[in-house]
Amino acid sequence: MRILKKLMVVALAAASLAPLGAAWAQSAPEEVRFAWAGGPRTWVLGQIDKSFDKAFGVPVKWVAFNSGADVLSLFAAKEIDIARFGSSPAAAGIARGLPIEVIGAQEIIATSERLIARDGINSLKDLEGKRVAYPANSTAQFAFELAVKLAGDGADRSKIRTVALKPAEIVSAWQRGDIDAAYVWGPFSQQLEAAQGKEIFATKDLAEHGVLVFNNYVARKEFAEQHPELIVKFLQVAQDKANEYLADPEAASQKIAQYLDIPVDTVRSTLGGLQYPSIQEQLTVDYLGNSQTKADSRITRSYHDAATFLADIGELRASDVPATYADAINTRYLEQAAAAAPQQ
Repeated sequence: MRILKKLMVVALAAASLAPLGAAWAQSAPEEVRFAWAGGPRTWVLGQIDKSFDKAFGVPVKWVAFNSGADVLSLFAAKEIDIARFGSSPAAAGIARGLPIEVIGAQEIIATSERLIARDGINSLKDLEGKRVAYPANSTAQFAFELAVKLAGDGADRSKIRTVALKPAEIVSAWQRGDIDAAYVWGPFSQQLEAAQGKEIFATKDLAEHGVLVFNNYVARKEFAEQHPELIVKFLQVAQDKANEYLADPEAASQKIAQYLDIPVDTVRSTLGGLQYPSIQEQLTVDYLGNSQTKADSRITRSYHDAATFLADIGELRASDVPATYADAINTRYLEQAAAAAPQQ
């Protein structure tokens, strides 16, 4: 009888676990869709070795985009789940009510985005009467406008002609002689420099004016709520890939250059032009903050400053700018990832 009772207990336990397994099988997505710009970034190491796919247990689909405006459209159409893109378009998307949330900010832009100009243009003031290109609704556009406003050596913005182009279109326009300067990121900035262009301003130069420009990881809220464990795994793998680069920048750069079939110097320049706060650092007020401190964090203020500036130049309605961006930053996933990781 005792043996029979034990068998019955085991059978009941198995029966109770079966629905949970079935529920997971039903809830697991068929794939996770990442939005990426196609250029060299540390998370491309996870594309190369499929470490994201392995961590998720399902394939990753990498969806290409040209600028932040494209990412917002992809989110609106529910065609992506997670994206790495710029802080200013993210601020715009949140202000416009897109159902997205910030889950991390692993890349602080320093020299990876910069203003490249033709010979004879040596300052922002020299851009008066010239034509400048940038990708629409991007951190490059944001940085350019702020550069002229805050560090423009008296440059008159009304005398500078601007045109919004996709990064590849910028290179073509440069080669045709249609533009005199462009604010863009690598590998396109390096292509302009290889065609007799020279840097006259970099995003890091805004730091002396208290401006923080960065790339953030953003998730579709519905996806994150349905699959919180995948968001945590994503952040852990993204940190692992950043660590891999920081441990051996040359080896990582060589690997990415070969995979993307671009010059290794381009990869070195682009990756070296970013700063990489760790998960633990991101949870401090110098970056995102945590659940208790995010309302006072530097990045929360940076989102509001970016949105206010976009409203000032007519890219957003002032009435759409939220009083605080703290509600759009979900640090829960970072906190769980930090709790599971060794201190860095």
